[in-house]
Amino acid sequence: MSFLSVDEPALHTPPTTVNVPDEPLTATLDRAVRDFPDRVAVDFLGRTTTWAELGRQVRRAAGALHALGVRPGDRVALVLPNSTSHVVAFWAVLRLGAIVVEHNPTYTAPAMAHQLADSGATVVVAWEKAVPTVLEARAATSVRRVVAVDLSQDLPTTKRLALSLPLPAAKALRTRLRGPVPPQVDSWHRLLRRARPLPASYPAPRSGDIALLQYTGGTTGTPKGATLLHRNLVANALQGAAWTGAEPGTEVVYGVLPFFHAFGLTLCLSYTTRIAGTVVLFPNFDPAQVLAAQKRRPGTFLPAVATMLDRLLDAADREGADLTSFRYAICGAMALPPATAARWEKATHGLAIEGYGMTETSPVALGNPLTAARRPGLLGLPFPSTRIRVVDPEDTDRDMPDGAQGELLIAGPQVFAGYWNRPEETAEQLLPGGWLRTGDLVVVEPDGFVRLVDRIKEMIVCDGFKVYPSQVEDHLRLMPGVLDVAVVGEPAGDHGESVVAAIVLDELIRNVDLAAVRAWGEQHLARYALPRRLVVLPELPRSQVGKVLRRVVRDHVLTLREES
Repeated sequence: MSFLSVDEPALHTPPTTVNVPDEPLTATLDRAVRDFPDRVAVDFLGRTTTWAELGRQVRRAAGALHALGVRPGDRVALVLPNSTSHVVAFWAVLRLGAIVVEHNPTYTAPAMAHQLADSGATVVVAWEKAVPTVLEARAATSVRRVVAVDLSQDLPTTKRLALSLPLPAAKALRTRLRGPVPPQVDSWHRLLRRARPLPASYPAPRSGDIALLQYTGGTTGTPKGATLLHRNLVANALQGAAWTGAEPGTEVVYGVLPFFHAFGLTLCLSYTTRIAGTVVLFPNFDPAQVLAAQKRRPGTFLPAVATMLDRLLDAADREGADLTSFRYAICGAMALPPATAARWEKATHGLAIEGYGMTETSPVALGNPLTAARRPGLLGLPFPSTRIRVVDPEDTDRDMPDGAQGELLIAGPQVFAGYWNRPEETAEQLLPGGWLRTGDLVVVEPDGFVRLVDRIKEMIVCDGFKVYPSQVEDHLRLMPGVLDVAVVGEPAGDHGESVVAAIVLDELIRNVDLAAVRAWGEQHLARYALPRRLVVLPELPRSQVGKVLRRVVRDHVLTLREES
């Protein structure tokens, strides 16, 4: 059904299948450079880079990494916010036939250490402000070179020169972008200036080579590297292009989603390259920066999470900003409330739709069509060349009858090759025939649209970020006075869920308040993983084998909230 109160925009009905070419992802970049050399490829806070310029920078960066000893199959960790340097480094690593490993630059040292050790990365290209964390984390890893990226070098010349002015605004921006770097750490931009471009004759990667390791907690909460092949990323970019019907060389995509998240990497980088669009990059989501960019280079496509749309609409209302250039927004990572979609569509005269996917599906597997047939609140239809099944979670060989609830299985060219060095967990997740277990309970409606019923997994989704209860529990359990803890999610409106900690206190401790728990958590947890509510229990419910029953805890937490 449609809920537009304005004229419908031009609509596009996607195909049911796509022909995925036998080529590496880098061929996508080569075509954009060849066919649209003078079109702007990247706009980072006002500094533009054309496709031809990007091609030259990638060749030089590949030469610099090759001089550092990077060879096909090596893992190169990128610890960067969105920036032109991130785009260049990503393509340069792939051009060498090496493997990109994406990391959140705000990770703590323990989280970074685990992923660096697990991937076996030998070179790290890191934002200056993340370099101290990387250096602290590298002790028990294979990392032999750390290269620091000065983000201010990606700014327009006038903005970069203004950073040296003795003004509060300049000092604040300099503090946000830059950080101290020890003398033994290489400079990314200095290496690039000295490098010789990689020869065109250097062998290109193959479609079946590993392109990317994206870390995901999967069903257990233990971070695992999802192994994505070139052909997986090529397929999902092509599927996205078929779904949107984008005309090459015309779109302006706003890169507000981080590349270290699979959703942002595909929609804002590989998809945009596939359609030779312009990506307007932001180091973090700031509605004021987005509206400033909208005046400079109006966007046409916004991949986002639902809360971003609300914040941007609020800012636009305050400033009287025009958002009508956006023809569509695609939301993932959390549910898109119908009210948010309706508000966006009224403000832009474009469409707001919801999609579904996982890191293991590169990541998009289903989506609502960009037509009047879209159904707010539902996951949508399978992407082109994507198959789904709904099965009994206890017996995945048994398909559920039409309209019955069951676990969603997905198969298609975008489905990953498995978890890095984890054959047992790969076998649990990937079934014979290439079927991926999602861990989500769904119902397929009579018209083919898929409706999410519940999560089998106990993961919490807060503002689009995944929070794994076991990781939060492991840290809170170390807090003095806390004997035991169970972490669950509770509904939080448009934010998805919020984190609630149910704790058992030492009998000598009379009380621990929420502020103290959050202060303890801030030492090792991301802000979105910090508890928003605290419940003190005399004991935690457990199964006969001693496992904490989180679902029972959650029910108790919700009951207490209703009674309060």
